[in-house]
Amino acid sequence: MAKKTSRKKTAKRPASTKRASPRAQAAGEEQELEASPLEIDLEGISPADLTALKDGKLYYRIGEVSQITGVKPYVLRYWESEFRLMSPQKSRSKQRLYRQKDIETILTIKRLLYQDRYTIAGARRKLRELGSEARAELVAEVVQEAEDHQAAAASFSGQLRRVRDELLAIRSLLAAEI
Repeated sequence: MAKKTSRKKTAKRPASTKRASPRAQAAGEEQELEASPLEIDLEGISPADLTALKDGKLYYRIGEVSQITGVKPYVLRYWESEFRLMSPQKSRSKQRLYRQKDIETILTIKRLLYQDRYTIAGARRKLRELGSEARAELVAEVVQEAEDHQAAAASFSGQLRRVRDELLAIRSLLAAEI
């Protein structure tokens, strides 16, 4: 009887992790620096996200809301079961359709949970205690903070872009000397 030898199966490397020569890497890094816009992601809100709310769109799908708010889709689905305020409509194909009001509510819940460090029960109680007027003020405050953050991130992005341009100029000068 012949013994079967077990070999470990090695997974192939995805194309994105293949190694390239140093010259190709340098060229790739330069292309990547020039092609990718600088986005700052602090607390999940990046500079272009809140502008998506103002484009006149009535409904957003869960993936879009996830990008705008910086909250994973599975967390959004969980929050739906925990917070009565958050109840998106569903399309015929059972996709969740969020309105701007729902996104503002999500940003408020995110602030209560992550910044103010409330538990889910505490955040639910806080939202219930606030009432509609105080809740609207809290939502307005959260949206204003997000817009301020967006403006600061855009300014920071401009500064990073200037530094990048200076570094690229220095690198080209050094490459010319060699």
